[in-house]
Amino acid sequence: MPAIDNILRLVHGQGANELRIGTDRAPAMFAAGVPKSLTLRPTSESDLRYLLGPLLSKERELLLRRDGQLEFSYFLAGIGNFHVTFSRRGVESKEGPLLFDGVFVYGRPNSPAPTPPQVDLRWTSSEAPTGVIEPSSGPPATLDAGAAQRRALVDTVPPQKEAHSSLEGATTQEISQALASLLAAVAERKASDLHLLSGEAPFVRVDGRLRPLSEAPTESVEAVLGGLLGPSERRQLLSGNSVDLAVHIPGAGRFRLNIFRSSSGLALVARALPANVPSLSSLNLPLPLDDLLDLPNGLILITGPTGSGKSTTLAALAQEILRRRSALLLALEDPIEYTFAPTGKGSLVRQRQVGRDVASFAAGLRDALREDPDILLVGEMRDPESIALALTAAETGHLVLTSLRSRSAASAIERIVDAYPSERQRQIRVQLADSLRVVLAQRLLPRAKGGGRVPALEVLRVTYDVANHIREGKTEQLPSDIQTGRREGMMTLERSLADLVRDGHITGEQARAAANEPSMLAEYLRGG
Repeated sequence: MPAIDNILRLVHGQGANELRIGTDRAPAMFAAGVPKSLTLRPTSESDLRYLLGPLLSKERELLLRRDGQLEFSYFLAGIGNFHVTFSRRGVESKEGPLLFDGVFVYGRPNSPAPTPPQVDLRWTSSEAPTGVIEPSSGPPATLDAGAAQRRALVDTVPPQKEAHSSLEGATTQEISQALASLLAAVAERKASDLHLLSGEAPFVRVDGRLRPLSEAPTESVEAVLGGLLGPSERRQLLSGNSVDLAVHIPGAGRFRLNIFRSSSGLALVARALPANVPSLSSLNLPLPLDDLLDLPNGLILITGPTGSGKSTTLAALAQEILRRRSALLLALEDPIEYTFAPTGKGSLVRQRQVGRDVASFAAGLRDALREDPDILLVGEMRDPESIALALTAAETGHLVLTSLRSRSAASAIERIVDAYPSERQRQIRVQLADSLRVVLAQRLLPRAKGGGRVPALEVLRVTYDVANHIREGKTEQLPSDIQTGRREGMMTLERSLADLVRDGHITGEQARAAANEPSMLAEYLRGG
């Protein structure tokens, strides 16, 4: 909870609807534009930063220094929305003192002051150390305004930085009630995803199947998002890019949001994130992967389409490694999906979120080579630079766990090589042949009898022959290598699918839809 909440509650309790603050200026309050008495000392830059806490995030500060002005909405529990404007004073400065003024207006700007609720403004550090003001049935007591601010600065518990928030400052207080209700319904129905589009009814995905959440259409996705979209996110959307956020809803859990523009308006997809990293054994993978946990270095690549469980398998592998040995794990994700639990082996975890803690995957990987990690978890290899840095890290003694979107192990290797111009492709093949240890190509399919999904897996391990085929560009030989490599722990996707059909976990129709080679699947189903 930002310490400014105490001041806002005090202002609201006095019948005012506007608070003005600024660097080296005394806060002032107004009711519908009319000044009201508020005796507070001027706030230094450090005081102001403490009062605002996560509301003045690194991202917002950079935008304020660059653009000179910043606007967003802030929801204060028990009161409602405030329209917030920050305005820089003086010339732009990237590193000097930040001189700025801020205005908090309850409801819409220039709206009349609301009728103040009857609240008891008395508290002690033992009664309400976080500044929460409880309703009182008796008459309100008075509180010296200067004492109120000193309480806010001294007694308020400093806000904790939320590792799960992709947009720093987008705390649960800025999440609209509409979005919180929708995400709570997603959790209640044990759905994996929520789909929203302005003017359409919301849909959820349960066990891989889309189902309507309600018949009522969503009036406005932007209204549902409330104060989550700041100026930089709006610019991203206007430029044709999507926005990724992560939010936490008390009682419902954590969610990853992807917001994008469509021909029909703003759209939102929310993915439910499990509270804890699952154990490797709980994933019910068709082959044991315990030997991967002891690898000292190299590249472990997990591939598959969106929604195939890549991030979950990556996190489970990393958590199991931390349980087995003392190591430093550095994770680069966009956004952070799982929070790794501490272990009893003396391991350390450093999680960095792209866009919040580091500018890009490539920048984070460059930094990582100087940060002494044993294990690097890279959420996804997205561009030639991040691929090259991941391969370099794997070659220089690090264990790199990462993902890529592709349907098979062979197509993943082709995709990596094809990301480079022809003159560099030979070098990339050599690096892959030397550093790659295993490729896992995943699918998640609905159980035939309902009640969740089950994984199918293609496993390519880099043996001497496989490394030669990668080095020489003979990726068309890799499916044959997998077929003949059962003793080395390899498995074709079609054999994994056939086993699931025979065990009654999935239907033959589902297996055929997921297979890369339907004829090979038919052969396995016939007993081949």
